[in-house]
Amino acid sequence: MWLLFAVGSAFFAGVTAILTKCGIRRTNSTVATAIRTIVVLAFAWVMVFVAGSQGQIRDLGGMTLLFLILSGLATGASWLCYFKALQLGDINKVVPIDKSSTVLTILLAFLLLREPIGPFQGIGVILIGVGTFLMIEKKPQTAGSAPQGKGWMLYAFGSAVFASLTAILGKIGIQNVESNLGTAIRTGVVLVMAWFMVLVTGKTAAVRQVPRRELGFICLSGIATGASWLCYYRALQDGLASVVVPIDKLSILVTVAFSSLVFHERLTARSGAGLLLIVAGTLAMLL
Repeated sequence: MWLLFAVGSAFFAGVTAILTKCGIRRTNSTVATAIRTIVVLAFAWVMVFVAGSQGQIRDLGGMTLLFLILSGLATGASWLCYFKALQLGDINKVVPIDKSSTVLTILLAFLLLREPIGPFQGIGVILIGVGTFLMIEKKPQTAGSAPQGKGWMLYAFGSAVFASLTAILGKIGIQNVESNLGTAIRTGVVLVMAWFMVLVTGKTAAVRQVPRRELGFICLSGIATGASWLCYYRALQDGLASVVVPIDKLSILVTVAFSSLVFHERLTARSGAGLLLIVAGTLAMLL
């Protein structure tokens, strides 16, 4: 049964990007982030009560709380960048760059936390880096195709950088905190940050103008994220981490498959080779 939950985690993580893309065709990406974070926060606290860690809140120290807040701010910045990149660019190009945060996390952990890089991790870093480069080839403009928005790559790399900072800050912040409680606290910070950005950018009026169909997709993307977290937690609870983690990381395959079905984004021979390298690199880093 735990293997089924691991596959469910990868599936829901993979479709999150697709549902998000469907929800930000006309809706501002910052507004969409703020709305979906409400749903994600609800799921995060469900996980806290499932794990029974709510009583640990009173035991949080000042430094632990500080790093959890900093990690939450990095998470919020990553989500804002990621959804903006999805709004402007192709899923098949944005997602691989976002997944490259694994490489950045390993490098930052080596530089800041003095964590060693093993031979398989080194091979994985190279494979993922090359694979990502191959997948972000420039999309040829064809007659009748929609022009790709400018700046998507900058936002995608911003998403990866902030995601890696989230991992580093989170690792420091959750040393004495149950991981689900730490996630819930970080998500609460993201919620505050996202709605603050809505206010600062003057998008409050846009909240009431979100098309009902897109609002549904935005909420569904939040539910998909929460469902992925719940499945991942359950799979780790009963199964082998060495099997669960690789399956979850391969959610990029689900995203690519659905982007082809829903948005008719096709992989070229070059980007297909890049995808294979990313998958191989992900598996190598987990050996």
